[in-house]
Amino acid sequence: MKWHLIDISNEACHTESNERILDQIIQLYRAENWWKEPQDNRDSLIRLIANSHVFAVALSENQQVLGMGRAISDRTSDAYIQDVAVDAAYRKCGIGNTIVSFLIDTLRQSGISWIGLISQNHTYSFYRKLGFNPMKAVAMILP
Repeated sequence: MKWHLIDISNEACHTESNERILDQIIQLYRAENWWKEPQDNRDSLIRLIANSHVFAVALSENQQVLGMGRAISDRTSDAYIQDVAVDAAYRKCGIGNTIVSFLIDTLRQSGISWIGLISQNHTYSFYRKLGFNPMKAVAMILP
């Protein structure tokens, strides 16, 4: 199967084809159980994309969303990769590797020197294979 990668963080999101892509991205967020609330909708996704440093989407030839990933940053020195997901039917095809590599390359080209992420337990080995190492830090959240 042929597919390609695009950065939609600089694209106009209100075209008919892009709205179909946005709806598929929302479906992918929901499939990962990251989005459940009514406010998790197209408008919030458009803001999320616009405020990302880079938002990569893997698309099939017929514009089906196969995977995604994004990075947020201060656009000077630090960035975090997050929301990397591949449709379950297309895992183990190199899509995730390509998405993360694209995010890293884009960030490096922007002068970002520190790139981090928080790995879920089941994705730990995936990121290790891509060169990420554990930090000696404790992830914290304000409830």
